[in-house]
Order: sequence, then C-alpha cells, then structure tokens
Amino acid sequence: MSRIIGHRGLAGEAPENTLAGIRLAAEYGLKWVEVDVTLLGDGTTVLFHDRRLNRTTNKNGRLQSLTCSELETIDAGSWFSEQFSGEKIPQLGAALKLIKELGLGVNLELKTNGCSEPKLVETVVKTIAEVEFLKDRLLVSSFNYRALVRFSDCSDIQVGCLFERLPVNWHKKALRVNAVSIHLSSKRTSKRQISRVKSKGYELYCHTVNSLTVARQLIDDGVDGVFSDYPLPDD
Repeated sequence: MSRIIGHRGLAGEAPENTLAGIRLAAEYGLKWVEVDVTLLGDGTTVLFHDRRLNRTTNKNGRLQSLTCSELETIDAGSWFSEQFSGEKIPQLGAALKLIKELGLGVNLELKTNGCSEPKLVETVVKTIAEVEFLKDRLLVSSFNYRALVRFSDCSDIQVGCLFERLPVNWHKKALRVNAVSIHLSSKRTSKRQISRVKSKGYELYCHTVNSLTVARQLIDDGVDGVFSDYPLPDD
C-alpha cells in the first residue's frame, strides 16, 4: 500500500465509508483508501462500520434490519455536514467501480457485525470478481480471524492480519492465511514489535494516526504506512 492510507475513505474530511469520502481522498492525492465492508439483512454488501445506523445516518436501528431497497431512504452524510446531505450508504460494487476509475488501491476490512461470515466472504469475493478489480491494488483485512481464514481459503487476493495489539501467536496466524502485512494500533505498537514483524518479512501498517509527528516517527521506526482520517503529507 502507500505510506498514507485514507481511513474509511477520508473520515476527517467527509462522512466515513461513502463515495464522497473516496472521491475526496483522490482529490487530496492519496493513492490508497481503507473502507469497511459488511452485509445488510438481505445479503447486500455495503460499506458501513457499525452494527447500528444511529451514529452515521439519519435513522435508528440495526443495519441488519435493512434491505437494499431501503438504502435510498437513508441519509449517511448530513450527520457530518450539510455539505454532504443526501449521501448514501454505498454498495460494495459501486464503491469498487469508483475506486477503480479513480486509480486508487483499497484495503477492504471485513466487518461481520453479527452477519453470516460465509455469506460475507462469498459476496465480497464475487463482487471483486464482477468488478474485475486489479488484485495488486487490493488487500483484505479483518479483526475477525475466522472470516480472514475463510477468505484466504477461497481466494488468492492478498490479506493482512488486523490486531489491536500484537498477539503472541501472530506469526502462526499470519502464516495460516498467507498474509502479506500486519496491521496494528499505533498506540499499542513498540519499536521491538515493529522490528519483530519486519524481520519476518511482513509489511506493517498502523491505525489510526492523525498526527503528522506520530506518523513520521512510526515510519522512521520502520512502519510502512499509516491509516489516517486526514490527508497527511506523504514525504
């Protein structure tokens, strides 16, 4: 990936996990974005982070209660700013097509959020194939290790192991899914851990870094890149 990756699109500048955020990331010159992928109740694959609609839309209730036909009735932008009034929860296919058109790379984070792990993996793999997204511009990660195992078993797309902190058995887990990268919380990552991960040949990325000073220090320590809500300079 790149040294600065837009988190949830570009969550500090636009509503998270929206097409507007992805477009803005490209306008700011970012080369990669990260977005969250989950399922509606009818199996539709969408970009969304939470289990509930309350925080980032004008509706209340569980995301799992929605069907595809109801997406047009939901405003996922006004909570952030009136500038983004009417922004919708995007389907994965539409988001991937836009990302492809903009020439960006994307880290898809699988969010099971109570939905069926097999169904989520199946539909994500199918949608990626339908869009014909370039595999060298795509990486899939998840905090849900079972979902990541399932994904790696049925796809040759690159995967990254996502942890809050580096577990004792991290290398065993990474080998199991043939991971190319390790993703850790910037607040729980030490120089020793960075050295350990890099010595095994993995790329290392930290989330979520909104300070240029912290980003530069992490990169100086050997981190390959950071996820940020803002377009930090990549120098």
